[in-house]
Amino acid sequence: MKKLLLLLFVGVISTTLFHAQENRNALRAELAPFFHGVASGDPLHDRVIIWTRVTPEEVNNDPIEVSWRVALDTNMTDVVTSGSFVTDQSRDYTVKVDVTGLNPSTCYYYDFEVNASFSAVGRMLTADSGPNENVRFAVVSCSNYQYGFFNAYRAIANRNDINAVLHLGDYIYEYGAGGYSANIDGRDHEPENEIVTLEDYRLRYSHYRLDHDLQEIHRQYPFICVWDDHESANDSWVDGAENHDPATQGPWLDRKNNSIQAYFEWLPIRENAFDNSIYRKIEYGDLINLYMLDTRLEGRDEQVGVTSSSLNDPSRSLLGQTQKDWLKDELLNSGAQWNILGQQVMMAPLLAFGVPVNADQWDGYQAERTELLNYIVNNDIENVVVLTGDIHTSWAMDVPVSGYVASTGENSAAVEFVTTSVTSPGFPIGFGVSLIQSFNPHIKWIDLTKRGYMILDIDQNRTQSEWYFMDDINTQNSNESFANAWYVNSGERFVRNATGPTVSPVYCDPAPSLSLETLSDEVLTLYGVYPNPFDQYFILHFGSQQPQHIEVAIYDMSGKEVFRQKNIPVMGGSEYYKIYTADLPQGVYQLHVITEKGQTTHKLMK
Repeated sequence: MKKLLLLLFVGVISTTLFHAQENRNALRAELAPFFHGVASGDPLHDRVIIWTRVTPEEVNNDPIEVSWRVALDTNMTDVVTSGSFVTDQSRDYTVKVDVTGLNPSTCYYYDFEVNASFSAVGRMLTADSGPNENVRFAVVSCSNYQYGFFNAYRAIANRNDINAVLHLGDYIYEYGAGGYSANIDGRDHEPENEIVTLEDYRLRYSHYRLDHDLQEIHRQYPFICVWDDHESANDSWVDGAENHDPATQGPWLDRKNNSIQAYFEWLPIRENAFDNSIYRKIEYGDLINLYMLDTRLEGRDEQVGVTSSSLNDPSRSLLGQTQKDWLKDELLNSGAQWNILGQQVMMAPLLAFGVPVNADQWDGYQAERTELLNYIVNNDIENVVVLTGDIHTSWAMDVPVSGYVASTGENSAAVEFVTTSVTSPGFPIGFGVSLIQSFNPHIKWIDLTKRGYMILDIDQNRTQSEWYFMDDINTQNSNESFANAWYVNSGERFVRNATGPTVSPVYCDPAPSLSLETLSDEVLTLYGVYPNPFDQYFILHFGSQQPQHIEVAIYDMSGKEVFRQKNIPVMGGSEYYKIYTADLPQGVYQLHVITEKGQTTHKLMK
């Protein structure tokens, strides 16, 4: 949708440098076997998800038992709970534990252990229970690895003043290397093909999660996530996607299920025991009910053209009936001061000469939007704040209903704050901002080009959104600047311009810093073999400390060599290599990866 939006609109309106030389996806041998870091998510007042991924010494079907512990101190001496989790190849060696029995509004630290090797220490903060004065979130979306460095993640990790990170979708992108890309050196997608199979999606997540900035923000804060379209395919809906061709890529249902499985494996999200739905409520005491919505795969009908008569068809849905009924009931019975909707696509109208710019947004489902907004107004549901990602730009606006008065905000049902992207490109048409606002007087502020993040500061009296923009995403740094702030008062339904950003005290001690300089004698680590069992081919995903050449050999169980590939170039960092083995018969094999320091042996099945 994002690339298309620019074309549509143009057609209608004619801090401190951080390790400048650091390779932020280089192999960090000191993290073995937890090369992908640690993460936490979905904090409630008494529980939080913790996550990691184990890189096994041998890739086979054997289970691995991983110990975990949670403590009140950064040295991990005051342990309050612990346990173990068994992972294996069926879940790509990921580990996800719902740690219960915790105290509300408390900082905890956690780590994992396998065979006396410990992970990095992560930090998490439980949600509040009962009276609450203030909550702060960082809000992000649209983190395309190919479009630049995740400097916004690093800047947020350095802040140390938020409760959690809200990721509103497009955590990964499905395109192949060079597709929807800025061609920045060292920021290519792995695998290089567009991802379709389960193994493709797993490898793409593995590649993203080796990024040091992404690891660090996960390590310091719990994430509250929802997917948008690029976790599956561009402009996805229930039964298909713009970027999916069944003739060449197979059934959409298979691809969708592959994307969902990998998402649940690789992200610290609390799973629904009955289905793959991700819409849910997270409470922060009496202050906030946070409703995380799915406007993509749960119930969305197929998009139509911007001039279609179906735009206002009451039978068409963005949320789906089940999710919509759930949201209405939750809003009607909410006892919280603020009702925050975390969702993907812009809810307020975006028109040019009275015509919607993009029907992938709520503009393409106008009857359902009117139904929801009238429900909010007619039932006097106050303090509704909509948070949006997807569009790679920054917006502060009222969400109007019939009779809206721009000068006073009268007949606005809610307010909407849109976060820009972490890296994905904006729309460099600065001359059009005033024209956009003339068509859409409910839109009070816009920035169409900058990348960064939002801080959402919520107290009993008002909710304020603050935009921070990165100076540069083409080099590795965390230099940022405050751009603007808008807020809504409790009991009002329209935005006001703030005089500046809020100031917050440090919440708790950060997770202890990591050394990025430690090296070991290991010059190559195999993160995974995808798929295993294999059919036509398998992929080796590995990390290397330095450029070298490796050799791959395959033996059958009698010891006979059946495949050998010599002089495979390895440039250093995160890489993958695809090996075609369609001519091998079904059976069990031994894979040997030979380096200058020796070799490792792994079990393969076909």
